[in-house]
Amino acid sequence: MGTEVKPLGVKCNIQCQYCYQNPIRDAGNLPHRYDLNKIKTAIEAEGGAFTLFGGEPLLMPKRDLEELWAWGLARFGRNSVQTNGTLIDDEHVDMFKRYRVHVGFSLDGPGELNDARWGGTLENTRRLTAASHAAIDRVCREGLHPSIIITLHRANATAEKLPALHRWIRRLDKLRIRQVRLHLLEHESSEVRAKYGLSVDENVHALMGLANLETALKRVRFDVFADMRNLLRGQDQKVACVWGACDPYTTHAVHGVEGNGERSNCGRTNKDGIDYVKSDTVGFERYLALFQTPQEFGGCKDCRFFLMCRGQCPGTAIDGDWRNRSEYCEVWKAVYTALETEMAGSGIEPLSLSPRRGRMEQRFMEAWSRGRNSSMFYAGSTLDG
Repeated sequence: MGTEVKPLGVKCNIQCQYCYQNPIRDAGNLPHRYDLNKIKTAIEAEGGAFTLFGGEPLLMPKRDLEELWAWGLARFGRNSVQTNGTLIDDEHVDMFKRYRVHVGFSLDGPGELNDARWGGTLENTRRLTAASHAAIDRVCREGLHPSIIITLHRANATAEKLPALHRWIRRLDKLRIRQVRLHLLEHESSEVRAKYGLSVDENVHALMGLANLETALKRVRFDVFADMRNLLRGQDQKVACVWGACDPYTTHAVHGVEGNGERSNCGRTNKDGIDYVKSDTVGFERYLALFQTPQEFGGCKDCRFFLMCRGQCPGTAIDGDWRNRSEYCEVWKAVYTALETEMAGSGIEPLSLSPRRGRMEQRFMEAWSRGRNSSMFYAGSTLDG
């Protein structure tokens, strides 16, 4: 579970054309002030370390960043921030070092590969992209080991763009970066899909190309492939939230804290331009329904990868309706099939091909019917007991 703190809501200094937060911006739901004391109280109530999030959190005045990070270091021993990197200067870097701030960059590549992260004009966009890359280099020189989130789309992951993306990732590897997270495009409009969306085949080609690239890298690892391999082994204890039967009304993996201490959910499930208050009661209706609904009607019935995928993130559900499975179902099926073949070829039986799978699915259905989540690790141990 992570706590995302958004003092400025989704306010940002750039306009990523595909950003899943755009409905909130378009609705004008941006805060004009925040209260650090209320934010701290809310973080304490959540009970763990936090990540400064946005929008762009480095739009906060430096004195407030320092106060929050000094408190975070004293209270939790560490801090985190997720940033586009365009605003980082010497003072920020000094604070990162003094207050043990892990820096996560959201960036889609060098030059034209990052043009979807728009800065108002092409010239300014390229200038800001260069600033982000310079910030990565600086943070790495300081030994701070940042992480990177890359969204795959038409500007950086088509067949003609992939060689440049691979070259950049090889450079990240030489910078001793280890953690890279890959996102498929979460779009909020048909216009964005038409302009930036990749086809099923293009997404599969991009992902499998990156999986192959990973084998040639010394340090960079893409957590999506590690997660999927672990899920095929029935080991789901530490996988990312998108595989974990997320309830869009409680988003257990992400607890948001807004500028005046309000609780909120993961913004990826927000399609209406409003940050709904987090529900106190978790529900698994989506997964009970997906398991029994035929695939032609948006469900997952009879899919051998259901336990590994669980319909994936509700933020990418078909037609923006969380009750449906992910619109990227065919992409994930193709990648799972490739990894399943790889695993079976090495003499390991994937859970997707195991005779135990049906009984484990029933364990999940029983738990979800009682309003409780389960794990493959736990369900498998009860079968063996």
